[in-house]
Amino acid sequence: MHRIEEFWDLQSEATEWRRYLHRHPELDYRLYETAKFVTEKLASFGIDNIATGIAETGIVALIHGERGEGPTIALRADMDALPISEASNKPWASETPGIMHGCGHDGHTAMLLGAAKYLAAKRNFKGVVALIFQPAEEDGRGAQRMIQEGIMNRFGITQVFSMHNWPGMAVGKFAICDGAISSALDEFDILVRGKGGHAAKPHLTTDPIVIAAQIITGLQTLVSRKTDSQESLVISVTKLNAGTAYNVIPNFVEISGTVRTLKSTLRDFAEKHIRSCAEGIASGFDAEIEFTHRRLEPLMFNHTEGTNFAISAARGLVGHDAVDSNAKPSMGSEDFAYMLEARPGAYIRLGNGSTAYVHDPAYDFNDEALPYGIGYWVNLVETVLSP
Repeated sequence: MHRIEEFWDLQSEATEWRRYLHRHPELDYRLYETAKFVTEKLASFGIDNIATGIAETGIVALIHGERGEGPTIALRADMDALPISEASNKPWASETPGIMHGCGHDGHTAMLLGAAKYLAAKRNFKGVVALIFQPAEEDGRGAQRMIQEGIMNRFGITQVFSMHNWPGMAVGKFAICDGAISSALDEFDILVRGKGGHAAKPHLTTDPIVIAAQIITGLQTLVSRKTDSQESLVISVTKLNAGTAYNVIPNFVEISGTVRTLKSTLRDFAEKHIRSCAEGIASGFDAEIEFTHRRLEPLMFNHTEGTNFAISAARGLVGHDAVDSNAKPSMGSEDFAYMLEARPGAYIRLGNGSTAYVHDPAYDFNDEALPYGIGYWVNLVETVLSP
């Protein structure tokens, strides 16, 4: 098991990679320059089994160990940026207007490249490591698409692991838990159809704005009065569109929002009761609704064996007390959940220090965290694929 001191010498080079990627962000599946950069780096490390063009710009590269036959495990990093105008004021800030690495995927990519360089040079493990560089995590579909295009069977992957930086947690710290670690994500739309008219004569209308307001309030009681307080359900109305003039009551109102939960039964509950709540309130006012519910990312669930491997690898790197093995689940979602549905494994959080939170225009990945991520990957490989 390697200690963190062994990876300090990779920080400078990994920082150069990370800042290059930060200056040149790309969105969703259109990661043409990013994928080219990653592929060229992998080839320069002596890795010659590199598959490109998976889910358009995704990459899977294989490193064979020199300690005998064994299984194939996968390490995954996401590569895409966000459609946000950067406000970090760093010298390496985005050079592409309206796009920035606001979630640290540049750091994730650089850390997996650093691990790839180390593992390709040493190969002190049995079996095979598959390096997955994934597009379109922010789209919520990149992982699913790579799976649909057959990466798990094509490369014989038996376990899969991922890591995400965590603002607010000190650099050098890790956090993980067995079981549910990140929520499922759904979206809903409610179209309230009423009868518009003059704002001076509301009694001649069926005012959809008043009805929509009642529905929004009613949705909150699904959490506060119909859900066990010990369980996690978050229903957020995030869009409300209505009207075009001061003196006109409109014919319809559009309500949209998200549902996040840590239990599949609550997911079913929310879909059923959001509809019934909206229909019930609307019918009481002689209005109608149209309801649409979309299931997006599933619950992300760490498997026990993979979690234990991850804890051992992190503690070997930074010590027992620097790894929280009973972290609270996040109500944020992550499309790595699809990979953990397809194969067992685990997802761990890596401290990013006191930076702005992800998806904030002022956010920037903390380069001091790079050696910790690289070292964790190396320890994990040599733990899971020990001779």
